Amino acid sequence: MNPPVFLVTGGSRGIGAAIAHAAAGAGYRVVLTYASNAAQAEETVAQIIAKGGDARAVRADTADPADVAALFAAVEEAGPLRVLVYNGGITGAASRLADADPETLARVVAVNLTGAMLCARAAIPLMSTRTGGQGGAIVFMSSRATAYGSPNEWVWYAASKGGIDSLTLGLAREVGIEGIRVNAVSPGPIGTEMLSPEKVKMATSLSPVGRIGTPQEAAAAVMFLASDEASFITGANLAVSGGR
Repeated sequence: MNPPVFLVTGGSRGIGAAIAHAAAGAGYRVVLTYASNAAQAEETVAQIIAKGGDARAVRADTADPADVAALFAAVEEAGPLRVLVYNGGITGAASRLADADPETLARVVAVNLTGAMLCARAAIPLMSTRTGGQGGAIVFMSSRATAYGSPNEWVWYAASKGGIDSLTLGLAREVGIEGIRVNAVSPGPIGTEMLSPEKVKMATSLSPVGRIGTPQEAAAAVMFLASDEASFITGANLAVSGGR
């Protein structure tokens, strides 16, 4: 019998790659998605395989229903889906909302929020005990930006992640009886390529613990929420932010 599948979107770099490595280390067959950088995705897969793990990469625009359908067909082929981590997150160029390109606003909402709903919609029939599944866990990557609002920078990004917070709570209550737990992780400043040196310096100065977080620390929170140790936790949103 195939090992359980752990699907992580945006799994080729940063927090997503850290989650993919952690999932493979826990014995899952990992399916990770990437949007455009195939070389980076294949490098992450190769690293996992070199350590004895099982992984494959699938190109998918998670805001595109056709791509999502093809992705979940590949997941079904890989084995029984046990965990979905929706790690999609884009910001667009920083600006005031009044100066933002409408196409940027639409694309950020499409990837960050609509894509999460499309992927969850596809995952539920594969996990639900109502439809013959064995249950599972969905973890959405939100952001502490929902508490700050990101004014003069990425208001629309914060708003899209606020939608993720509502989705987490509502969906948890909708599918809990079907053996599916739904939670969110809200990272604060994490050391990835998305964080400029200037932002690292500012975030460090504001941090109650005097530093920013690592992708592995965010991944550890995801793995906890996906594990049996969190079997009575659903509808929760875990901040991984060093107290900010």
